[in-house]
Amino acid sequence: MTDCIFCKIVKKEIPAREVYRDSEFVAFHDISPKAPVHIMVIPLKHLESLSGAENSDKEMLGKLLLTVKKIADDLGLSKTGYKLAANNGAGAGQLVFHLHFHILGGWKAKPHWEV
Repeated sequence: MTDCIFCKIVKKEIPAREVYRDSEFVAFHDISPKAPVHIMVIPLKHLESLSGAENSDKEMLGKLLLTVKKIADDLGLSKTGYKLAANNGAGAGQLVFHLHFHILGGWKAKPHWEV
């Protein structure tokens, strides 16, 4: 896609604060973070959303989740906890139509409520 901003990041046509890149995925800081740590993880292959995935994407999708885990581990988020989100379609708030996961974390632990 020529107008996909994430495809432009994949091709390094526009800058991004990358934290991870391999032969299948790239991860970078969100430009409008919603948490102290807000990382976007995307496949290099353009896929509009999870709804567009096919059986041939199974291996890539499994690797994508393991890549999310690796990035969270590397950033120390697995110790404190993190949220993983994917908006699927405009009705769910998807703004960039290139499959992506948000890793959100870095908050201080909240006290447990006593019951």
